Amino acid sequence: MSRIGRMPITVPAGVEVSVAAGNVVTVKGPKGTLTQQLHPDMVIEQNGSEITVKRPSDDKEHRSLHGLTRTLLHNMIVGVNEPYKKELEINGVGYRATKEGKNLVLNIGYSHQVIVPEVDGITIEVPGPNKVVISGCDKQKVGQFAAEVREKRPPEPYKGKGIKYVDEVIRRKVGKTGAKK
Repeated sequence: MSRIGRMPITVPAGVEVSVAAGNVVTVKGPKGTLTQQLHPDMVIEQNGSEITVKRPSDDKEHRSLHGLTRTLLHNMIVGVNEPYKKELEINGVGYRATKEGKNLVLNIGYSHQVIVPEVDGITIEVPGPNKVVISGCDKQKVGQFAAEVREKRPPEPYKGKGIKYVDEVIRRKVGKTGAKK
C-alpha cells in the first residue's frame, strides 16, 4: 500500500474542507479558498478533523493515484493556512526588478523592459531591487509562475548572470583561457 496515501491528513483549526459529488474538494481557510476536482475513483473520507484517502482496488492506476490524491489534498489544506512562497534572485550588472501597479517590471539586459502581469491568486513582492518573492495558496500556480519569471533570463554558467531561485546552485564553467605561444 502507498506509504504516503495511507497517512491521514489533520485539518487545522480555521480550515474548512467539503467534499462534493465527483470528488470536487473545496478548502476554505484564513488565506483563501481553493477548489479542485480530484480523481472520481478515489474515496475521500472525513472524520471530524481528520481526512483519509482510500483506493477502491490495487490496480496500477489506483495505486499511483492514491498518493497523488492525498498529496494534492494536503497541499490545498497547507496552502490556505500558510501560503506557499518562491524567492527569486536577480544577478547581473544593471539587472533589477520593480513593481508597478500589478505588474512586475524586469530590467534584465535586453533592449526593452520585460513586463510580467500578476496572475489572480498570486502576489508579487519586490523587497529589494535584486529580489522577487512570489506567494499564493496554490502550490502549483506559485511554482509555475516562478518558473515563467525565471524563464525570462535563466542563469548562465560562466558569470552566473540571470534570474535564479534563492536556494538554487549554479554550476559554473571555466571561461576561455589565453592564447598559447
